[in-house]
Amino acid sequence: MKIVIVDDDKLVALSLKTILEADKSIEVLAMGENGEDAIKLYEEHLPDVLLMDIRMDKMNGLDATKNIIDKHTDAKILLLTTFSDDEYIIKAIQYGAKGYILKQAFESISPALNAVYNGQTVFGDEIMNKIPSLIKKQENEDYSQYNLTDKEFEIIKYVADGLNNKEIAANMFFGEGTVRNYISAILEKLELRDRTQLACFYYKHF
Repeated sequence: MKIVIVDDDKLVALSLKTILEADKSIEVLAMGENGEDAIKLYEEHLPDVLLMDIRMDKMNGLDATKNIIDKHTDAKILLLTTFSDDEYIIKAIQYGAKGYILKQAFESISPALNAVYNGQTVFGDEIMNKIPSLIKKQENEDYSQYNLTDKEFEIIKYVADGLNNKEIAANMFFGEGTVRNYISAILEKLELRDRTQLACFYYKHF
């Protein structure tokens, strides 16, 4: 896996490079210090994953994320920050970041990179637990464009609220197997990989 690291703290960037390259499957192609560097380095190297801080001078990581994904819709960007800021979380999801984890969780960075590389969406437990309370839902959601039935949409909302299959089944008076079948069908219909991506889809679009 080839990655680019962008962080305005050179010591942090070098530490990340050292830690990550201890894993022989990871190669750091380049390092930058701000969002402008991120855009330039992404265009130059087209890395498998861009690992980027959020708070930086000149251009922050969120603006750089939006700029890159607007041009490269398949870009895989993992945002790394010391700030569990509500607005950052919302924008990270809306702009299409594939992950948002806290720097304090150093041991989680390498697994998160591998997960993002393999097509998963990664938000740390602390972040995922906050998401349901952050987004104000529109009163009249328009989900017809996604070819979802009322029941499918109801299940998606339950998943986004953090309910497991047993809890969803109890709320909808279904069996757990029925819920599993519904979720599998929904993931296939929306071309998503897992429940995390499904929750992020809900908060991005509704």
